[in-house]
Amino acid sequence: MTESADPQGLVNRLWSYAELLRHSGVSTLDYVEQLTYLLFLKMADERKNRRLNAETIVPDELGWPSLMNVSADDLLDQYEEILDRLGRRKGMLGAIFNGAKNKIQEPAALERLVKDLIGAHHWSSEDTDIKGDAYEGLLQRGAEDRKTGAGQYFTPRSVIDTMVDCILPGPKDTVFDPACGTGGFLIAAHAHVERVYGTELDADRRRALSSGAIRGAELVRETARLASMNMLLHGIGHANGEQLITVGDSLAKPPMTYVDVVLANPPFGVGSVTGENYAKSRSDFWTETTNKQLNFVQHIFTMLKLNGRAAVVLPDNVLFDSGAGETIRRQLLDRCDVHTLLRLPTGIFYAGGVKANVLFFEKKAARADGAPATKRLWVYDFRTGQHFTMKQRPLRREHLDDFVKCYRPGEPRANRYESDRFKAYEYQDLTARDKVNLDLTFLQDGADEVLEDPDVIAQEIVDELESALAEFSAITESLQALRSSREESDMSE
Repeated sequence: MTESADPQGLVNRLWSYAELLRHSGVSTLDYVEQLTYLLFLKMADERKNRRLNAETIVPDELGWPSLMNVSADDLLDQYEEILDRLGRRKGMLGAIFNGAKNKIQEPAALERLVKDLIGAHHWSSEDTDIKGDAYEGLLQRGAEDRKTGAGQYFTPRSVIDTMVDCILPGPKDTVFDPACGTGGFLIAAHAHVERVYGTELDADRRRALSSGAIRGAELVRETARLASMNMLLHGIGHANGEQLITVGDSLAKPPMTYVDVVLANPPFGVGSVTGENYAKSRSDFWTETTNKQLNFVQHIFTMLKLNGRAAVVLPDNVLFDSGAGETIRRQLLDRCDVHTLLRLPTGIFYAGGVKANVLFFEKKAARADGAPATKRLWVYDFRTGQHFTMKQRPLRREHLDDFVKCYRPGEPRANRYESDRFKAYEYQDLTARDKVNLDLTFLQDGADEVLEDPDVIAQEIVDELESALAEFSAITESLQALRSSREESDMSE
């Protein structure tokens, strides 16, 4: 009998085992990669054995039970055979395991990981992406451990769900995320369409929804692998069907297809990972810049169909950078209906201190009279006076209920009205601002601010200490188990 999984608790335990495996020569990144393979096999087995809508993704002879039924060297051999044979298959399943190699060469360590740390838990859940949460938590810990970041700030599920609830992807929409990470936006868009239109979907729409209408691109191959896993496990795509995640630099070339909806949180930072000057290969861009987010804004505009709509997480600098930033903001206001800006609070991303926003806009056809597409920009300030942390007070979907109520999804924007946190700015006022600065604030610092209770601060410190103690306990337990396994192995020789 397996236990239900708690993402944060599992992150602590899985991370403690990563620390242990370092002594066996397994790096953090190698360990996380092995977790993606093993967790996928475990969750595919859970999907096969569920009571409703059971689905076989992995052939029986290569599935999770084939690992649970063997030990020691036989387990190593079976795991390596699974990786090799699945990697030679066609379709999404083959793409997921293409080039996969076993990096855990000590049988006792692999058996502990398979049977005790993964096999003992139930990983599938209807309302949370446990594998994605655990994986992202491990990447966060890995980034902290290396004291570096890769510009990847995984989007909180509460923000993803809010963006989807406002953008309202429909059954006939094509949806794309040009920097999809682990696939959170794509999975949420698919879930929204299934939830809202499920009974109305005919066979053709269901087929399109699961095999091509929802796609993404991701620069990092290992992250793209996980996105494909997540999509397959959430009913998007088919094991032997077309790969729905393109691996590569989204910005390097103009889009091959055009879409109705873009949902994205592009990586933060400057410069091209490939070292390429995008302006030389992107004649469809308005201007040249080394700022990744500004390039993604231009890229997203080009890939939208007319009347296509986008919701994009962007850092503050996109709103006020001069030079190329000003050029891009002017073009965006003129050629799109840039209608809503949500100012997000700090403390909600894995990287502390990140100041970000969600920008909502729709691509419009040029008017004969040359009038701009934007009439007014509505700004919702959910930053001033707000305090959230990753543990003690995480941002939940209900915290954004007032924003969604003010946004009025699916309604004419003429129905909106101002409130303390929601204010409209006319196009003329926006373009008259110095450098078309869209970093708009209207609440006073301290407005609606509640000073943090000392008890809450103390509890946050206690939580951090308890988490650290839990990790030390897990490490001790893992060391004891590994020592016992080695002693048993020595006795049997």
